[in-house]
Order: sequence, then structure tokens, then C-alpha cells
Amino acid sequence: MSLQEYKDILHNGLWKQNPGIVQLLGLCPLLAVSSTVVNGVSLGLATAVVMALSGASIAPIRNYVPNEIRIPVFILIIAVLVTVVQYLMNAYMYGLYVVLGIFIPLIVTNCIVLARVEAFASKNAPLPSALDGFAMGLGLTAVLGVLGAMREIIGKGTLFSGIDLALGDMAQGWVLHIIPDYKGFLIAILPPGAFIGLGLLIAGKNWLNLRAEAKRKTTAPSSDSAAVTA
Repeated sequence: MSLQEYKDILHNGLWKQNPGIVQLLGLCPLLAVSSTVVNGVSLGLATAVVMALSGASIAPIRNYVPNEIRIPVFILIIAVLVTVVQYLMNAYMYGLYVVLGIFIPLIVTNCIVLARVEAFASKNAPLPSALDGFAMGLGLTAVLGVLGAMREIIGKGTLFSGIDLALGDMAQGWVLHIIPDYKGFLIAILPPGAFIGLGLLIAGKNWLNLRAEAKRKTTAPSSDSAAVTA
């Protein structure tokens, strides 16, 4: 693959085909875990690692797995990788592991992971497949982080709450109190707040896309005129 094709894979995962605000896949963890930045980013990164490893693992064997059993085989490989990630978090980030709870093993059933394996890794080489999975995971992580920041600031008035669960006691002082003496806004950290925040992110992306398209249309005629004059 050319360098431009690798760049296209990154662009698709991070923006054009972002799984969180374009494909709208994996909404259950997206809405349930994004109450804070730390929770959202942590689950997003765990998903990105699983997606990258699953793509790199499945791509080399794609021609050896019978078509009739490919889905069970893919799910088995994903389940093994998720189990490894789950045990590592249990060993080294136990507090965060407890907070995320059932959503870590549920990465196995996250439709984003299986969708990218089926759509890309089963048809491409290992390196592009790993990059595609990681790019899609990073795109999801970005959405989880931004949505978590919105909900945490509005709901609690803080930012990076619970970061010590991921980085240890040394990070307790890293919590930012954006709105001092804030009483909180409960709906922001409940599921309805997640739906509203996700809707705003989708609307924002669509607005940026329309703005970019309008800008291209206004610059295209001037470029054509310059070419004709030359």
C-alpha cells in the first residue's frame, strides 16, 4: 500500500468514517461510560488496542478460515484479546477496572470491533488491518473523550476526575475544578445527557463538513478561471 492509502485509513478512522459520530456503532458503551473524560478515554484506548491486535491477528489467517465459520473464529480471537486486556487492567489499574466493570468484557460484543474485522481485516494485509483497527479505535476514543469532557464539566464542574484510578495516587492533584463550588447538573451525567451531547457532536461534525464543502465550491470556480486565463 502507498503512503497516501495509509493516510486515507487514518482519515477514515478519525474523521470521515468515525465509528462514534458517523457510523454510530457501539452506542451502549459510548453513552454509558462517557460520564467522565478518564472513563471514556480509558475504555476507548482499550477498544483501540483490541481492534488493532484483532486486525493484525485475523488478516494473516483470512485465507485459511472457511467462510462458513469465519464469524465464530473472529469472535473467538477477539474474546482472547479482550481477556488479555481485561487481566492487564485488573492487575495494573484495578480501580479503573472496577469503575468500567462489565464494559471491558463487553468489548467482545462491540459491533465496532467485529464490523472492522469483517469489513477490512478479512480482505487486507496485516499492517493496514492493524492500522485501520487502531485508527477506528482512536476515532472512538476521541468521541468518548470529548463527550466525557462535556458531560463532566456540565455535570460536575470538574475535568479529569478519577484520573488517579488510571495513573495512581500521584495524579490526584491533576483534577481541574473548572467551576468552583458547583452544585452539579445531574442530567448531564445520566444517559439523557449522553444522548444530547452525542447529538451535538454529530451536528457539529455535519456543520464542519458542510462548511468545508461550501469552501471548496467557492474556491473551485476561481481555480478554473485562473486555468482558463493561463
